[in-house]
Amino acid sequence: MLEDLRKLGGVEWEIPIGYTPHMKVPGKFFLSDRLAAEVDEGAIQQLANVATMPGIVKYALAMPDIHWGYGFPIGGVAAFSLDNGVISPGGVGFDINCGVRLVTTPIREEDFDNRRELIERLFRAVPTGVGARTPHKLSRSELEKVLIEGASWVVEHGYGMQEDLVHCEQGGRMEEADAAHVSEKAIQRGIPQCGTLGSGNHFLEIQAAREILDVEAAETFGIAEGQICMMIHCGSRGLGHQVCTDHLKTLESSTKKYQIDLPDRQLACAPLQSKEGEAYFAAMAAAANYAWANRQMIMHNARNVFTELYGIDYEEMKLIYDVAHNVAKFEEHLVDEKRVELCVHRKGATRAFGPDRPEVPREFRATGQPVIIPGSMGTSSYLLKGTRTAMEKSFGSTCHGAGRVLSRTRAKKQFKGATLKKELSEKHIIIRAASNAVIAEEAPGAYKPSDEVVRVVDEAGLSRVVARLEPLGVIKG
Repeated sequence: MLEDLRKLGGVEWEIPIGYTPHMKVPGKFFLSDRLAAEVDEGAIQQLANVATMPGIVKYALAMPDIHWGYGFPIGGVAAFSLDNGVISPGGVGFDINCGVRLVTTPIREEDFDNRRELIERLFRAVPTGVGARTPHKLSRSELEKVLIEGASWVVEHGYGMQEDLVHCEQGGRMEEADAAHVSEKAIQRGIPQCGTLGSGNHFLEIQAAREILDVEAAETFGIAEGQICMMIHCGSRGLGHQVCTDHLKTLESSTKKYQIDLPDRQLACAPLQSKEGEAYFAAMAAAANYAWANRQMIMHNARNVFTELYGIDYEEMKLIYDVAHNVAKFEEHLVDEKRVELCVHRKGATRAFGPDRPEVPREFRATGQPVIIPGSMGTSSYLLKGTRTAMEKSFGSTCHGAGRVLSRTRAKKQFKGATLKKELSEKHIIIRAASNAVIAEEAPGAYKPSDEVVRVVDEAGLSRVVARLEPLGVIKG
């Protein structure tokens, strides 16, 4: 399969026009030789399929964590013209605004005691698992406000600090949200779940900043070697999944209505200027707002656990940044030396906006935005910074994580949760999960090596490494 592709040099590869009939632009992806040896051929075909979609601009892109997904490959990025482009749920994903946030604490690793008790308290404070329900159940009217206001609503009601919002991508709110396009079923699923971790690859992890590779950026971001940190990875829970499911049905009909010819029905889409396309975007934005509120509430509960156990002040736990990696947004980018507004889909890909972009918090505009790349369970996570190169090469995008190489079913057959738990314990990593099956599904061996994925985006210039963090304890759903 790779022999039919072009290696452009270094870690950059191209899928030429003609690889799949009716491609409008080339495909482009970033892989080292090591990662290319195990590349998912189905995902490469999916990327070529994306290149056939109406109004796509410059190229269909994929990050080094590329693997097969629904419609778009996970790790996929595509930008569409507002004039003749489309919007597709397959380019966002079912877990709308699945994302990551990184929080620092004033605790040093050498002073970090009561670790096991901390993990147990966090496990009790943050509901986890498929059917997890929050103790902070929202009323229907409150949920509708969350869908419109995002993280700002929960902060205003006591779940955090105003400065948290400054350190969220887009302030933790998409203004295009409209709850009128969110179904009753989605609302009912969302009412009991805001403030819950969920299942699958979602986690809350306690980490130590083990290595600082960019001292100046680390100082700007507020992280130091030996500092204890907390990383939260989750999304919009059942509400987001239902929004995607509901609108997929509509957009499958719209594909036929607008006579859009696609090689894969999972790429179902509608013109951006159509009522169907606008309705999906408004509902997606509402689900994205719910996800920011969800992560904010989880962080608030976790902060309270730290303050009670260690006697530190709530305000001492600083949010470095919160990034989304399953979302579509309207952004300005340079195309043919002209600044144009595009609809950029990122599915399993993270914004990596470089210096001087107005979307980046003022304090980070000299460095570029913080980028957070979690590892797989038991492996390194990374804090990076966005770059001008990313703005030129990838619409300001980079990878979002390690990327699966084994399905959850295959992982459970190959790995044993109890064995993995023991192995992690021998590495002084405490794990608390709903079941051993969950641990097996998320085995490090089910993922690409996070250090290699991060090395590729660093070499490509899509984001630059600032700090490496190592896990000390992890909660899984």
